[in-house]
Amino acid sequence: MLVQKKSSEIIKTVCLLLLGVIIIIPIYLLFVASLKDDMYEIMKDMGSPKALFVLHPTLHNFYEILFESVQNFGRAFINSVIVLIVTVILTFIIASMAGYAIQRGRLRFRKILLVVIISLYIIPMESIMLPLMYQVTTWHITDTYLVQILPFVASPIYIFLFYQFFKQVPVSLSEAAGLEGASFWQIYKEVYIPMNTAPVVTVCILQGMDMWNQYLWPLLVTTDQKVRPISVSIASFTGTGGIIYWDKLMAASVVMLLPVLILFMFFQQYFIESVASSAVKE
Repeated sequence: MLVQKKSSEIIKTVCLLLLGVIIIIPIYLLFVASLKDDMYEIMKDMGSPKALFVLHPTLHNFYEILFESVQNFGRAFINSVIVLIVTVILTFIIASMAGYAIQRGRLRFRKILLVVIISLYIIPMESIMLPLMYQVTTWHITDTYLVQILPFVASPIYIFLFYQFFKQVPVSLSEAAGLEGASFWQIYKEVYIPMNTAPVVTVCILQGMDMWNQYLWPLLVTTDQKVRPISVSIASFTGTGGIIYWDKLMAASVVMLLPVLILFMFFQQYFIESVASSAVKE
């Protein structure tokens, strides 16, 4: 029995290692290629063991795309950061307040409201993009940060997530706070939010990653490079006539990848805690 258990653990470990290698190798190849200054060298090394190494690493590609490129990639990076930060803050405020109001408020049709919220999440964004684009055009807010932020600050899935997590807060705590004289929104601020730090961080991470990777909507509603995000700007490194500037494209891909990777590495503990706590029933 003990031998079988050890064999099972070994097989699981080997499978996880193989899965980790499969996930890491493309990222490693991306970093290696970004340190090569010659796009023809990158093309020549593709599909050979030389793709795994770089003999003369250089950061020139990063300097060029951020400070010297005609695509104004550095500006696009700043645009994405601005859109991400504002959207995440507004999403946290709106979704958490809505989830709290649904869970704690005296609503006669709570179940119907929850069904509507879930139904809104099921509707794909792509199916409403054209009427939404027509609406923002009539408001004359295209080519702005606002048009990239507004459609995403009240996401139904995050309202529902906050509602689910707030349900796990013992009613006795909020009742005790109410007896102490705390108002409806003071209980939200001083009881519910501090007790749900992990879910708050998780929602911020998920929304941040979603906004960082947004491509189709910014492509439709922005034409000015001064407000376009990094996800749209990165496509400009595929030149006319089918020419792909692999050296610049790889460096730009690394710049786009790093913030999300670093963000997740720093806050993965909260992410795991929130996933684990969502399975716990009081």
